[in-house]
Amino acid sequence: MDELQAIALLKKGDLRGLEMLVQVYYFPAVRAAYLLLQDRDQSEDIVQTAFLRASEKIGQLASDRFGPWFYRMVVNDSIKAAGKQRRFLPLEDGDADFSLEAWLVDPRPTPEDLLQAKEFQQTVWRELGRLAPEQRAAVVMKYYLQMSETEITQAQRVPKSTVKWRLHAAREKLRALLLPHSTRRSQEQTFAERSALEETHED
Repeated sequence: MDELQAIALLKKGDLRGLEMLVQVYYFPAVRAAYLLLQDRDQSEDIVQTAFLRASEKIGQLASDRFGPWFYRMVVNDSIKAAGKQRRFLPLEDGDADFSLEAWLVDPRPTPEDLLQAKEFQQTVWRELGRLAPEQRAAVVMKYYLQMSETEITQAQRVPKSTVKWRLHAAREKLRALLLPHSTRRSQEQTFAERSALEETHED
């Protein structure tokens, strides 16, 4: 069964369609909610509730793309919940660029780098949790859920310029917060490479 068939079944009231969609979208949705809330139980509750609401409102799905439509529910519910946590920092705009893709998804390091990569990834997640909910959501939708800026605009119901600013400001704030960790990782990597080179020369 593919996604279009699953949607068609669900629109007919056949819950086999929902089962297929849960298999595909449950874990990415929980991860997205967790990146926003940093609370596993609350993230799972939000996703489970979103699936129930999606099954009830599946007739409102105008396109054949369930993912963006469903993620919009999850993200919006997570933003509301995150807004009650009051655990974020104000953001200031900046000019430099900062790439987040590698640290909002599961790392695929070599065995030698696994521990170090995991430690840094957890630092990114922790600092992400300190951003304002709307900016945190924009980052998660863009870099983890791979949603376009147009889809983010529709999900957050704000102008595209606002989405662009939220992404830029979030990157800048995270860059400033993570710079000490990045510097330390570079220094450790340089030291490791130099040590390996010296061992090779000794041999």
